[in-house]
Amino acid sequence: MNLSTLLLAAAVTLSAGLASADALDHTTTTICLDSGGHRAAATCTMRDASRLNQQADVCICPGATLQVTAPLCLAGVKPPGESAAYEQARLKAVSHGSLAGAQWHSQPMCVAPHAG
Repeated sequence: MNLSTLLLAAAVTLSAGLASADALDHTTTTICLDSGGHRAAATCTMRDASRLNQQADVCICPGATLQVTAPLCLAGVKPPGESAAYEQARLKAVSHGSLAGAQWHSQPMCVAPHAG
């Protein structure tokens, strides 16, 4: 195995672990936040996708964004509306790369489940 193949294998292994929580519990997803708290698009793939499992399990955030694990909203719960105040509060609420347990005006800082 040459050095470039070894480095590529290491990079793939590292990126596969970045958002593995999505694949494990199906109650969270990965979001990307810029320095102002705005959401940026994550690049997600479905390594273990099937007809029954449509959830992305590997997500990578672009450039200078923060990768955050966010809870999916429970049935009947809508995520807070995007606003400058919410974006700033969301950014401040990130703890150890997660929004677990974070609230905005007594409502969970959750993300709408992916349509699938």
